[in-house]
Amino acid sequence: ELPPSEFMQVADSTWLVLNVVSNGREAPGCQATGVTKIARSVIAPLAEHHVSVLMLSTYQTDFILVRERDLPVVIHTLAGEFDIYKEESGECVPVTSDDVSNGFLKPKPSASPMLHPVQSPQTRFCVLTVAPDTLPAIATMLIDVLFYSHSPSWDAATSSQDLDSITFFSFSLIEGYISIVMDAETQKRFPSDLLLTSSTGELWRMVRIGGQPLGFDECGIVAQIAEPLAAADISAYYISTFNFDHALVPEEGIAEVIQLLQQRQESGR
Repeated sequence: ELPPSEFMQVADSTWLVLNVVSNGREAPGCQATGVTKIARSVIAPLAEHHVSVLMLSTYQTDFILVRERDLPVVIHTLAGEFDIYKEESGECVPVTSDDVSNGFLKPKPSASPMLHPVQSPQTRFCVLTVAPDTLPAIATMLIDVLFYSHSPSWDAATSSQDLDSITFFSFSLIEGYISIVMDAETQKRFPSDLLLTSSTGELWRMVRIGGQPLGFDECGIVAQIAEPLAAADISAYYISTFNFDHALVPEEGIAEVIQLLQQRQESGR
């Protein structure tokens, strides 16, 4: 419904959303370990079959966006390990490999090094949620933070090679569940009794992937970040945006994460 505008850039592809649930259900109130849970079972196999993905980790669960034209490859790749369903008129209907075209599997590309720089600003982030019925109480403040609190230029944000801090605020509303990522200083502006986070109150540090916009055709970026973190049993949230990818890891583990990612780059994987 948005009118065409020279100020709005839209990717050509149409994307579909995959959600991985356990035993057919997802407990919306439980915090998961993030993208590392599905690194080996979903993200890595898709990367091996040259499927580009966008990741969206939320307070409740993780979502994987794949291009609509890649859906046959996705189904064939994942059908061996997962029961796959699609929504039709609000109902979940089983999907099998027979439901899509055959003879299309892409050859596995040769392994290539991750050439994108990673930056770790000093900013500390919170991952939290809000009860939907309390949203009106903070709506004005949310709008102010989202659109009016800061306006850094794109060039200034991307030209720095060593970011001391980063402006990042993520708000998602999915099936009635709200998920927010904000820096610890911004969190102080909100009523503390309305923001729900983990009982430990842990803070997260960010690793931003990419020194310039990544585009949508390259695959394997998420896998190359998530796999070493999964192997080290490090929890992580992962948020893909139009320009960059962002991985959030527990604050106390940031040094180990940077070391793992540097070793990954140096090994040529």
